[in-house]
Amino acid sequence: MPGPRGNAVIGQSGGPTAVINRSFIGAIMEARKHAEILELYGARHGVQGMLKNEYVPLFDQPNFVLNQIAKTPAAALGSVRHKPSKDEIRKIFDNFKKMDVRYFFYIGGNDSAETAYIINSFAAHEGYDLRVVHIPKTIDNDLLVTDHCPGFGSAARFVTCAFIGDNEDNRALKGVKINVVMGRNAGYLTASSLMARQYPKDGPHLVYIPELPFDLDKFLEDVDRTYKEHGRALIAVSEGINRQGIYNLKEGEKPEYISQWLLEFMQLKLPEKYMPKSNGTAVELDSHGNVSLSGSGMMGDILALIVKSSLNIKRVRSDTLGYPQRSFPLAISETDAEEAYRVGVDAVIAAVQDNFDEGSIAIKRKDMSGIYGIETAVTPLQSVQKHTKNFPREWISENAVIDERKFGEYVKPLIGTLPVTGRFVRATF
Repeated sequence: MPGPRGNAVIGQSGGPTAVINRSFIGAIMEARKHAEILELYGARHGVQGMLKNEYVPLFDQPNFVLNQIAKTPAAALGSVRHKPSKDEIRKIFDNFKKMDVRYFFYIGGNDSAETAYIINSFAAHEGYDLRVVHIPKTIDNDLLVTDHCPGFGSAARFVTCAFIGDNEDNRALKGVKINVVMGRNAGYLTASSLMARQYPKDGPHLVYIPELPFDLDKFLEDVDRTYKEHGRALIAVSEGINRQGIYNLKEGEKPEYISQWLLEFMQLKLPEKYMPKSNGTAVELDSHGNVSLSGSGMMGDILALIVKSSLNIKRVRSDTLGYPQRSFPLAISETDAEEAYRVGVDAVIAAVQDNFDEGSIAIKRKDMSGIYGIETAVTPLQSVQKHTKNFPREWISENAVIDERKFGEYVKPLIGTLPVTGRFVRATF
């Protein structure tokens, strides 16, 4: 038999993306087709809205408004980074019961999957028929089970295009340029910068991902060698670079982020009144225990300062690509947009099926003789929550260089067609 008749709630959580609203609108459009769902309510700022009963009725929204929202980056409902406590879960559940909510859709990453799992477990314990579906998104591309995550393709396109432009800038006014890229503990987004290479001497010349240990002395050696070889150096550095390397972490061990180390080192020079008041450290944690890595451009600035002073190179610059990576409207990948919409649709279809309980929508890549295509499947929430996946070891050589061909086969269909730069014929520069 089909799912129960009742209302549905949908929310957005975690870092916004350029296409998260596509999933949101896809779910609305599909939910309208199913008599089991009487009304779909959008929770303002995820679980915060569920706690405060702050909802937007969605079925009566005009189609032209929904179509415009679908093309709009970031989270139209507002997002949140909050892991609900036991008391808060009880309050959310009581509110759901009063509203006769039978379907819950939560768009987000692994932390959002964890929240969905907790709510589903509570409903099951209470014997309440609530169907819970996690709709994936994250620019970090670090969700388990799924081949890739909606939001990643557009962010990777932004990063690639940024490096295409920066490569030309770096050729015109030679020097060292360091770009800090998002991605937390996964190197996918930073590695996407490699797709900017169109000619043999193009950058990025050096790429540093969180999975491998970062050593400052080795970094300076790499920069010095590259600068002497090319007369310039364009460098991609993940925000999550750390001393141990994620591959080498033991169970329960936390990475020693270079950003934390540099920031805390520099804070020793600050007057006490400017020091952070929370725990007296630079470490900022959310309720899921995640360290804030992108709140400052200081890591890039300090690395540039160290390069300049240690190697005596006059022109050294840095940028932290920052939030535009995840919400830039002109870098939306068509493939990413289509797939984001599809997972929203498929989440609703799964929820109303016979005997459905809970799950997360996963993207599976089809084997079609070199032609890109996908299908979706439902995987248990427990297989997605909490833990993350890393950049595949098999895409990294013994000398710690990313295999551009293998990674390119994976990421190029997600990025789409890129701008092509020009070169003079028979030029040697």
